Amino acid sequence: MIVVKLALMGASGRMGTRIAALAEGDARIEVVARISSKDKAFSLPSGACSVVVDFSSEHGTAQAIELSRATGAALLVGTTGLGAATIENLRALSASRAVLVAPNTSLGIAVTRRLARLAAELLGPAGWSVDIVESHHDRKKDAPSGTALALAKSLEEGGMPVPAARIHAIRAGDTIGEHEIRLAGPSERIHLMHQAVTRDLFAAGALKAATWLSGRGPGWYSMDDVLGTP
Repeated sequence: MIVVKLALMGASGRMGTRIAALAEGDARIEVVARISSKDKAFSLPSGACSVVVDFSSEHGTAQAIELSRATGAALLVGTTGLGAATIENLRALSASRAVLVAPNTSLGIAVTRRLARLAAELLGPAGWSVDIVESHHDRKKDAPSGTALALAKSLEEGGMPVPAARIHAIRAGDTIGEHEIRLAGPSERIHLMHQAVTRDLFAAGALKAATWLSGRGPGWYSMDDVLGTP
């Protein structure tokens, strides 16, 4: 049995701790390095990991890129709110490494994105308005969320652009994550909604994506590739 060896960036965070916990119960996965924001410096022998998993911050993602370069490992980035320069660096890295950027590693969100694109294709922009409403806990910094922006992109790909003013972000309490697409047409409404009830669904999706990414050739990948959806 091939064991996927992970270097976990953001190991002390909410997602990092759950990924590590779920990995302990999976014989196919071994976390060989746990790196947190408190670590000012770290080192990892070349070849010691096959996938770098990053759920941290902009600074942590920069470190994850360097770690991927140094070890030859693939890179899974779940960190959201990344700037254009960091995205550009990730794109450049994908020329020599397998890079998967996923603002949300949920299977349900991947399905919701596909449904959103299909709805936009079938309805068309004429006569319909669209809003995206997303809610997260009050400690989440980026707004709107990366998932909301990904849903907007899926709608746009289906022919229904979403103006920035029609994406609404709520930050309150301990909400893990809720995303709703509201389509309004003449005399009828369509609502597509995804609710996360535990972070373990994201952690499980991240481990699935990391396992899929291990040994993959260079390229820019998404959760759609992992799930085999167009």
